[in-house]
Amino acid sequence: MQNQNQLVLKQVLEAAARDKRATPGSITQKIGDFYGSCMDTGRIEADGLKPIEPELARVASLSNLAQLEDEVARMQSQGANALFRFGSTQDEKNSEQVIGIAMQGGLGLPDRDYYLKTDDHSKQLLEQYQQHVAKMLQLAGDDSELATAESHTVVAMETQMAQASKTRVELRDPESNYHKLGAPQLKALTPDFSWDTYFRDIGFPDIHDVNVGQPEFFQALDKSLTAVPLADWKVYLRWHVIHSAAAELSQKFVDENFNYYGRTLTGAKELQPRWKRCVISTDRNLGEALGQKYVAQAFPPEAKERARTMVLNLVQALRSDIQTLPWMSEPTRQQALAKLSAMALKIGYPDKWRDYSSYQVVRGSYLENAQRGSNFEFRRNLAEIGKPVDRTEWDMTPPTVNAYYNPEMNEIVFPAGILQPPFFDAKADDALNYGGMGAVIGHEMTHGFDDQGRQYDAQGNLRDWWTPEDLKNFEERATCVEKQFDAFKVGDDLHENGKLVLGESIADLGGLTIAHMAFDQAQAAKKTSKDKNGGKIEGFTPDQRFFLAFARIWATTARPEYERMMVTVDPHPLPRFRANAPLQNMPAFASAFGCQAGDAMARNSATQCKIW
Repeated sequence: MQNQNQLVLKQVLEAAARDKRATPGSITQKIGDFYGSCMDTGRIEADGLKPIEPELARVASLSNLAQLEDEVARMQSQGANALFRFGSTQDEKNSEQVIGIAMQGGLGLPDRDYYLKTDDHSKQLLEQYQQHVAKMLQLAGDDSELATAESHTVVAMETQMAQASKTRVELRDPESNYHKLGAPQLKALTPDFSWDTYFRDIGFPDIHDVNVGQPEFFQALDKSLTAVPLADWKVYLRWHVIHSAAAELSQKFVDENFNYYGRTLTGAKELQPRWKRCVISTDRNLGEALGQKYVAQAFPPEAKERARTMVLNLVQALRSDIQTLPWMSEPTRQQALAKLSAMALKIGYPDKWRDYSSYQVVRGSYLENAQRGSNFEFRRNLAEIGKPVDRTEWDMTPPTVNAYYNPEMNEIVFPAGILQPPFFDAKADDALNYGGMGAVIGHEMTHGFDDQGRQYDAQGNLRDWWTPEDLKNFEERATCVEKQFDAFKVGDDLHENGKLVLGESIADLGGLTIAHMAFDQAQAAKKTSKDKNGGKIEGFTPDQRFFLAFARIWATTARPEYERMMVTVDPHPLPRFRANAPLQNMPAFASAFGCQAGDAMARNSATQCKIW
């Protein structure tokens, strides 16, 4: 699906890049010039390190802590992951208001565990990371001995940050990651890091309230600002300038960056073609501009209308299910129904497109275009702080092959990019669409009631609306899912982490269950229930086609190295487990394919997990 969408986008972008008559400032000019600058390898090679030399010089000239803070703010505004992450978010306990948010960050590896695990494989990956840092610093002009010493400094400093960071499982608890602090509290939290100076440096001096997600991380970071020599901080920042720009620099940087983050971490054997990387980069920086062109080609109005009908049918199926759940009491049931009724639906693309007029794109330096794109998004995001929430915004671009539920907005969102075959085909029969896209729709809807989403109310506020008994009933059923995934073996020494993937796994099981209910109702409404048992297409009954469609959307191949990384960092289970696990708990699947109790795909009634 991603390949197909990228081919559509490639045609759009190549046409835009060739258009010499595009109006300056127009969508066509911006996406065409961005893509053209990315594809201009001759200029990129000729520029070499030149695009980041001014930033490296600024880092080299730092002489005190205040200047260090200034540089961190500048680097963050250009997309570098220096020290921590900062942006805007809905106030989780006042969902109509936007506040600042500060989160742990500053690492060059995908997760804290890469620094802290002590098994042989993890230690080897960390050693290879240190070697990668040294090679990149050498490419930037440092001699071998200096680069090696600097790489050890970088790893030591990032390891300290990792030690102060929460685990991925801990980050899934919204209540323990909510700490709304005002200016005096921020100052008390980090006496050596001036938030007033930071807010001034990023261009938003009037920020007052910030959710500091992980206070312990910032306390540790504050101490290290004075405990670690400035010379070491300069090495750390130099590395992150190079690291953040690597994909936009000349080929030797791109290749070494791929050697570690692609070849070593994920097992990839070759770099993606240049045009694919440029399509992805354009979508990342100008997604809603490019998305307008994509939608015009790939998502006609009739597809949107059929998708909307299917979503409404899924909502009705979940409503019916909630009304009859035997384990849920009436007070909680009414709150759940209210939340479902308030859930907003977004299908295909935004009603209001993002305005990119302040983002300057020219047919020049690719890195500078990308940095201006990061700065545009950084400033756009921060400009929302202190304002009412804009509920028309999207967090994914229209060509994206994905979907999401946002608990603070209480909304389900389905970009046009995923509303394509094999997930969704406006011309296909109900079995294929409900088994494919219907399962995704149900998945996102039931996220509103998973172990995380259930903690937010109908308005998106972090609030406990469950009775103690209902919460106990829910958690017992959730534990069944957790244990099921703990048992899945990924490699000789690795299992799925049931706690990490719990929310996605609950949503997979609930989503498929609800999708099957909606499919039954759709069949009944069309008076085709007689065909449901007997009318076959290509030798399969409608029920069998429904489940085969579900299996097909997880048809994925992945290298062992990539799977190891995903098990560490991804709250989603591996695709093969997503395909099989829900079905093992569904009597309808066993019935459709004649599975008997005790078969691999039919857990017995005592061990079946059932929530919805």
